[in-house]
Amino acid sequence: MAALTQEQIRRLRKALDQRYALLIEEVRTELERSGEQHYVDLAGRVTDLGDEAVADVLTDLNAAMIDRQIHEIRDIEASRLRMEAGTYGVCIDCGTEIGFERLMAYPTAKRCIQCQNQREKGYAHGGTPRL
Repeated sequence: MAALTQEQIRRLRKALDQRYALLIEEVRTELERSGEQHYVDLAGRVTDLGDEAVADVLTDLNAAMIDRQIHEIRDIEASRLRMEAGTYGVCIDCGTEIGFERLMAYPTAKRCIQCQNQREKGYAHGGTPRL
């Protein structure tokens, strides 16, 4: 592993585990809430375009929140695998160490600050729709 001490790894693993448990509970709650079909019922009862738009936004927002949480769960699982493989705390792009402070702030970080900044600059406009 990187130059992380066993104590630092333990703290990072604990942070990952706590966040994982919180995300699982949030997803479960969101799915239970969507299972009650409040949004579906609202969408079925709308009588004008404004109400229909609100119902659509609420449904889409719920799906987007669950999608974001699932993505973060996968990042945590990938971080755990990197811990087991001994590559946690090493930048996937340049191979340098990712600092403990960065990992404490963002435990699923795969890149060092420099590589992450470079990636964000290179892909910042990648999702811009064009006609």
